[in-house]
Amino acid sequence: MFARSAFRSFQPLKNSVRRYANQAPAGVASSATTFYVLVGVAVVGGGAGVYYLTSQAPTGGRPLPAARSPPSGGDSKPSISTFLGGDQGWLDLKLESVEQINHNTKKLRFALPNKDNVSGLQVASALLTKYQGPEDEKPTIRPYTPTSDEDDKGHIDFVVKKYPNGPMSTHLHEMKPDQRLEFKGPIPKYPWQPNKHTHIALIAGGTGITPMYQLCRAIFKNPDDKTKVTLVFGNIKEEDILLKHEFQELENQYPQRFRAFYTLDTPSESWTQSTGHITQELLKTVLPEPKTENIKLFVCGPPGLYKAISGTKNSPTDQGELSGHLKALGYSQDQVYKF
Repeated sequence: MFARSAFRSFQPLKNSVRRYANQAPAGVASSATTFYVLVGVAVVGGGAGVYYLTSQAPTGGRPLPAARSPPSGGDSKPSISTFLGGDQGWLDLKLESVEQINHNTKKLRFALPNKDNVSGLQVASALLTKYQGPEDEKPTIRPYTPTSDEDDKGHIDFVVKKYPNGPMSTHLHEMKPDQRLEFKGPIPKYPWQPNKHTHIALIAGGTGITPMYQLCRAIFKNPDDKTKVTLVFGNIKEEDILLKHEFQELENQYPQRFRAFYTLDTPSESWTQSTGHITQELLKTVLPEPKTENIKLFVCGPPGLYKAISGTKNSPTDQGELSGHLKALGYSQDQVYKF
């Protein structure tokens, strides 16, 4: 696997990786189009923010449930979307199950109102969560991107890392099956269409990987989408790498369409890949060159990642100026999107 051996001899691979990063994708009829995902830097804790629900509210009061047509050859019964946006308000969902992923991360599955319901989310979008403890003066509201497929029926999954002094992540980790949590959404982010870009790179940290994984799912489940993608995912330790198994499956299934790069702050003696934070040199080596046509770079993670890689957003609706490594490497404002 490339992702397990890429950094054993970084310099000899540098030129070949550069050629690969800038190679034009094959035509739509080709099955060998390359997929890249780029994700980096370990999470150092999350800051509170203000998030806006920008879905347009339908006129005439509370929106009606939206039905999705079933895929060809599947169940003839249309799926009902749970989250409709607009003036729908908060929905109360029951926690169905909890799975311990690692020392500070859990996978939580919430049941949708009915077994035939789907979430109603589009790629890329997220949901708001709300919780107010008995001694809290006001509720805590945080956005989370589901890790379950948008077409999954009856449930919705989240991978949640617990942060020190993080009120929402702490509450989620303390929840037990059959307890309930309020959700609202979807929060639309970057609307994805098949082959919208010839090559995308996803740069994230910690649970910033979840919107990137959402994009990956959408690309790889669609046989007509030939987008190239690159992954560089940095963490503190190897056990902190979220969704590693899922990305390894993509590597195995699409060896000519997906490359993953991992880097750790505190590696073990057996670690053979990159160490430390994502550097400008690493990005220069694995990213498509700025002059490449129709590329898009996505960034998601803690404040430190944004500052180093792209500069921070001014607000959920204002991307802010481009700075950091990507600016220094010559990428333009319209080539970068900050989740």
